[in-house]
Amino acid sequence: MNKIIQFIRHAKSSWESNVEDHDRPLKNRGVKDAILVSNHLKVNFLNPDLIFCSTSERTRLTAMLFVEVLDLKHIKFEPKKELYDFSGASILDSILSCDDSINVLMIFGHNFAITKLCNLLGNIPIDNVTTSGFVQIEFAQNTWRNIKNGKTSKIVFPKHLK
Repeated sequence: MNKIIQFIRHAKSSWESNVEDHDRPLKNRGVKDAILVSNHLKVNFLNPDLIFCSTSERTRLTAMLFVEVLDLKHIKFEPKKELYDFSGASILDSILSCDDSINVLMIFGHNFAITKLCNLLGNIPIDNVTTSGFVQIEFAQNTWRNIKNGKTSKIVFPKHLK
């Protein structure tokens, strides 16, 4: 079967708390936007086989909102410290080494990595994947290590829904 990646950038985070970047929580607007996007995705949504998530608090909280709204609690969820990545290199390594039994991979991460990977792997240029943004890319290949020339099949940003 062909491979599909669903990229989600974490929701808008709060800078009000005096915590390290890794531990920043979500803003109320971030929670609302994540719920808005995930509710929109319920129609014609392909459930992932596996979810990768950065270990940052804001990313984990975003993932939990999507998991709840899309009823993905039964899907294997892997927090990965290496996805606390802003360049995209570690995320790409995780994708390319993914087990080929996984066909649909959902990834919760950070910018600039998410935007860079969407542009590297997909066919529609994206200036910036916004917070709570969702981008789905489909590949004709059936092994992760060989993915290339993906087709960007879905882009959903909160601003598209307001």
